[in-house]
Amino acid sequence: MTFSVVGHCARTDMFGVAITTSSICVGSRCPHARAGVGAVSTQNVTDPHLAELVFERLAAGDTAPEAVAAVAAGRDNIDYRQLTAVDLQGRVGHFTGANVLGLNRISEGDHCVAAGNLLSAPDVPQAMTDAFDACPGDHLAERLLRGLEAGLAAGGEEGSVYSAALLVHHEQPFALVDLRVDWDDDDPIATLRHLWTRYEPEMKPYLVRALDPVNAPSYGVAGDP
Repeated sequence: MTFSVVGHCARTDMFGVAITTSSICVGSRCPHARAGVGAVSTQNVTDPHLAELVFERLAAGDTAPEAVAAVAAGRDNIDYRQLTAVDLQGRVGHFTGANVLGLNRISEGDHCVAAGNLLSAPDVPQAMTDAFDACPGDHLAERLLRGLEAGLAAGGEEGSVYSAALLVHHEQPFALVDLRVDWDDDDPIATLRHLWTRYEPEMKPYLVRALDPVNAPSYGVAGDP
């Protein structure tokens, strides 16, 4: 009931995840990123704590394949989980349990990995990594979102999706991009695209306001000179 793409930008060292699903508020549970460490998606029957465990292993020096394998090994209920990760060198790790729902597939790309379950077609993840790889010079958020859109165009889930999220971390302990569509009856991925289009021009000003408010640009609200 979910498909996602997890990626690393080799040019900027940004990490991020784009994801969509048929349930509500996917952005609150499934996408995870940490500056200088990696990005993780925890999906299917979700256990968000798995992401923290993977980050601990990555920060301790494991590669993404090693971290995912170590976290999955012998863990209770792991057969219900689908887990993907990318590390600072762009290596990817993934795990899909025996009880993951429906048609499920993984695709590894260049500094990215896509995963899905309850898919309508087996080539959905491949379409996502292909789209991510096709635009290496673009902002990571744009590349991730194009991957998500390509997955939908390739067939997406068996049923409708209702929530979507786009998460990117860069040099700070907080997110550079954290956009969520918690519920949309019609097209959450299109709504996510609209949010990114509106947010992208404001992204750097918001960062400057956090780090250097004295020199930050005008807030653009009533009463602001």
